[in-house]
Amino acid sequence: MSDLIANIVGTGAALCSISSFAPQMIKIWKDRDASSVSLKTYSLTVTCFILWVVYGVLTTAWPVVFANSCALVMAAGVLFMKWRFDISDKA
Repeated sequence: MSDLIANIVGTGAALCSISSFAPQMIKIWKDRDASSVSLKTYSLTVTCFILWVVYGVLTTAWPVVFANSCALVMAAGVLFMKWRFDISDKA
């Protein structure tokens, strides 16, 4: 039973981590403005998820790899839009 509870908690944590970037992505996309997004924060966040993915691969912890890969894609999307809309504002 404790494995089931641990898996439920882990799945919930993974879903929260992955979906937590969606509101920021939607706001940036709608407004075409990422000026309020911290470049340093999202750069560090993307680096963090990369390290978690590498850790998961090295330890063969595939749920860690999957969840953090998904979160990496979302955080990298915010970082990309930060770069994209900052560049277009200066052009």
